[in-house]
Amino acid sequence: MLLPVSMLAVALRPQSPTAPTFEFGGSLRERYERVDPARFGAGPQDDDGYFLHRALLHGSWGEGRDVHAFAELQAAFVTDRTGGPRSTDEDRCDLHQAWLDVRARPDGDATVTTRIGRSEVAYGSQRLVSVREGPNVRLAFDGARVMLRDGEWKLDAFVLRPVEVDPGEFDDADLDQTLFGAYATLPVLPAGGVDVYCLALHRADAQFEQGIANERRWSVGARVFGKPRPWDYDCEAVWQAGRWGNGGIAAWTVATDVGLTLALPTAPRLGLKVDVASGDRDPGTDSLQTFHALFPRGSYFGEPALIGPANLFDVHPSLAFAVADAVRLSVDADWFWRQSTADGVYGAGLTPLRPGAASARRYVGNQLQVSCECTLRAGWTATFVWARFFSGSWLDDTGAGDDVDYLGIWTTVRF
Repeated sequence: MLLPVSMLAVALRPQSPTAPTFEFGGSLRERYERVDPARFGAGPQDDDGYFLHRALLHGSWGEGRDVHAFAELQAAFVTDRTGGPRSTDEDRCDLHQAWLDVRARPDGDATVTTRIGRSEVAYGSQRLVSVREGPNVRLAFDGARVMLRDGEWKLDAFVLRPVEVDPGEFDDADLDQTLFGAYATLPVLPAGGVDVYCLALHRADAQFEQGIANERRWSVGARVFGKPRPWDYDCEAVWQAGRWGNGGIAAWTVATDVGLTLALPTAPRLGLKVDVASGDRDPGTDSLQTFHALFPRGSYFGEPALIGPANLFDVHPSLAFAVADAVRLSVDADWFWRQSTADGVYGAGLTPLRPGAASARRYVGNQLQVSCECTLRAGWTATFVWARFFSGSWLDDTGAGDDVDYLGIWTTVRF
């Protein structure tokens, strides 16, 4: 386990006339969910739903602008869920974050910050590296980051290991996974910019439809984003190579999100997302073409999180608008097809949901979602989400294929 932040802070504390500052805060989230039927009708069912509870409490210490320490505890658990907690539901008491920043100023406005310890990490639109807000337990990493900032120019280099989720004890880094690489943001477009990155994931016992083997995967990508009003856009492409067991990896994804906000009193935004993630073309060979999204946001295709971004093609239009000053409503629909008929469909945790060989059909289904977010007062929000997943021909052919209703209601208080 990492050394206490206070010990690190005292050891590296520079002589400075600036008085140290201390801050404390946290958040509470109470969430009710009901999924009917679970797993498209397969396995045990939960007719009454369940409750997810999460509390975060943090404290920070800083002296001047060049030394900053931060620590945060997380407690998360579930009640009344048939079948017990899922892998991201419970972490009853854990040191969620504990890091120390030391900042240098080599030239002008440029800064170089070294961060050591346990911290949340999120890049870009969080398609590959995220804090995983949707699930009950947020994601953190152990390791080191070096962060260069010069105005809006940014460059990070890092070596990280994800923190394991163990409900009954303080968690350590997952020694079976290592993420390292570099991520840069270049403000070279009007009202926008370009992200370029290279990420390497080493993972033991990686599971895909082909089987289980050690994975050494490189992801090279670029993201173009901006908000030239009334338009906004966020487009990303990733190529993946490496080794999986005795074979190679050749996978890819392209994701687009384009919106138009109309000059009307309710500020309606018309949006369209289109995503393609490669699937394995021939599970009988050693090579692997299934895209792996590494550590994506949990609710990638909406709050039900029934399927994940692997071997998939989806079209996702949406409409969002303000009902009142503090209330925003959104309606969206999403249609899903398999990218490769030789590969199966994967869950939100990127584990195989069902094998692909059982049916040659591509159509997985479509999802309708309605959500409403209300700001009750500063730091206090309430959210309501209803969704229905209409099962398609591939699900019908491969086992239980019931339509799924999802209801989620939660409130978050930050202090």
